[in-house]
Amino acid sequence: MIDWKIRTRSSQCHSCDVPFEDGQAYHTLLFSEREEHHRIDVCRDCWDSQYGEGASDRKGYVSHWYGTYMVPPPPPPEPIQKETADSALRKLVALEDETYGPVCFILATMLERKRLLKVREEIRTPTDRGFVYENPRTGEIFTVNDPELKLDELQDVQRDVSLLLEKGVDVFLHGEPTEEESVQEGATAEGTEGAGPGRSEEESGVAVETLNA
Repeated sequence: MIDWKIRTRSSQCHSCDVPFEDGQAYHTLLFSEREEHHRIDVCRDCWDSQYGEGASDRKGYVSHWYGTYMVPPPPPPEPIQKETADSALRKLVALEDETYGPVCFILATMLERKRLLKVREEIRTPTDRGFVYENPRTGEIFTVNDPELKLDELQDVQRDVSLLLEKGVDVFLHGEPTEEESVQEGATAEGTEGAGPGRSEEESGVAVETLNA
């Protein structure tokens, strides 16, 4: 069930094409098409007139939920800072590599506990299960598989998560830079001190708490 692509909430109704306004209620439908998930977002009027009855009977139906549209926040600045659980999960999800499934699962669980992600649906197949997560603030959704970690596997995953959050995705994927590369990076980063905080102490501790739960 590898289907980790991030799908962003639409800024307009899929049916009538009218842009959503800030604070407007909308409905989301999730369908499975050719081993991928397809989402549509519709306004309340179109839901009532076209989708409300028999939505779950449509071909490929997976799930439905409703939410409140919020105008997306402006993109953050690009300071050099430590990785956060949110940014790390985004980067790993974009790779669509099942190798990082256990780490993605733990990061998603951390963010769910901090109420930064919501589980919208649990999907089960004969061989595995996964969760559809939504970021309520941005409307982004993606699926993360449950790796069904055993106790003897938790230590390795805990070490991976700690390394990822402390050193960042690049080091996690490719290892520590050489001395020459570090000098070059230091020259590029000159003058960026005070650009902003990195990962909080609270977030650092959540990984351990999650893995030991």
